[in-house]
Amino acid sequence: MTLADRLQEDLKNAMRQGDAQTRDTLRMVLSSAHNAEVAARRPLTDDELIGVLTKEAKSRRESVDAYTKVGREDLADLERAEAAIISRYLPQQLTEAEIEALVAQAIAETGATSARDLGKVMGWLSTRTRGRADGKVVSALVAQKLARADLAAHEPAHGGDGGA
Repeated sequence: MTLADRLQEDLKNAMRQGDAQTRDTLRMVLSSAHNAEVAARRPLTDDELIGVLTKEAKSRRESVDAYTKVGREDLADLERAEAAIISRYLPQQLTEAEIEALVAQAIAETGATSARDLGKVMGWLSTRTRGRADGKVVSALVAQKLARADLAAHEPAHGGDGGA
């Protein structure tokens, strides 16, 4: 069963069970997926659909932050509930340690040595982390590791101790 089929089936079940929260959330997700299909002029693959779900989940998290800042916990709770529903369809999120291991592997595999290689490393990582890690977190970690590697490479030339 494809992810799109699973979403449709769960929407039908939510409607049968009278679960308005799940029904409405899945309708919004399916609407976003439909818009992406129209833009692509073809049905979405599961990976592309995970991308849509990831954007929807991120949007909910940002809304929670915004509503919390203005003291609207009622609306923040609604967004949290929607994010929880969407997260059921996303792959399990990577832990910080798993992300760090992937970043180290990506740097080694691509031969990256400086911050100029960020795009090359992120290209290698994107398919492995899509829907499983926040791209901003991954990018920041890659930039940090590459900056350290760049500094370490230049320290001995300037009389440093060679450690990072």
